[in-house]
Amino acid sequence: MTRLQEAYQIEVKLTHFPLHPEIPPEGLDAGVYFGGEAGLSKVRGQLAQMLAAEGLPFGHVDRMVNSRLSQELALWALTQPGGEAIHDALFRAYFVDVRNLADVEVLVDVAGQVGLDRAGARLSLAERPFQAAVEADWQRAFDLGITAVPTFVAGNTGMVGARPYADLEKLVVLGGAQPVD
Repeated sequence: MTRLQEAYQIEVKLTHFPLHPEIPPEGLDAGVYFGGEAGLSKVRGQLAQMLAAEGLPFGHVDRMVNSRLSQELALWALTQPGGEAIHDALFRAYFVDVRNLADVEVLVDVAGQVGLDRAGARLSLAERPFQAAVEADWQRAFDLGITAVPTFVAGNTGMVGARPYADLEKLVVLGGAQPVD
């Protein structure tokens, strides 16, 4: 997203989405979710290929986790100086380091790694002041007809799934974005 923001006059707004809110805190075996090892291998291969094309790292995620608390933490982080770094850190924690983003200790550690106050992160996760904001994001996603992540929307046009930069660039141009001079 940073690359698109630098190249075009766009504002990126992340909307949280409950991909699988029914997943318990301990997670769910990804192989079971994707129909066995063959299905999981196919999904991993596709995702690894797309991420590699963009120069992004990727680990072998074996468990699907409930991302609710990480979404609440991300909103808290945006209220803190330097909090924007949490999004990339959460991506890395899950997709590269294969950490459980439903675990409060993992989330507090990720917040601390990007220079955020660990005690503040822990308090936010305990008191959950951003629970209603995440629910509002979920409702917005449902209202937009989003059924998968990631989904990218520019203007009145949407695109579902992890996509190469060129596809996202076409989307923002169709949505009316102008190149930065």
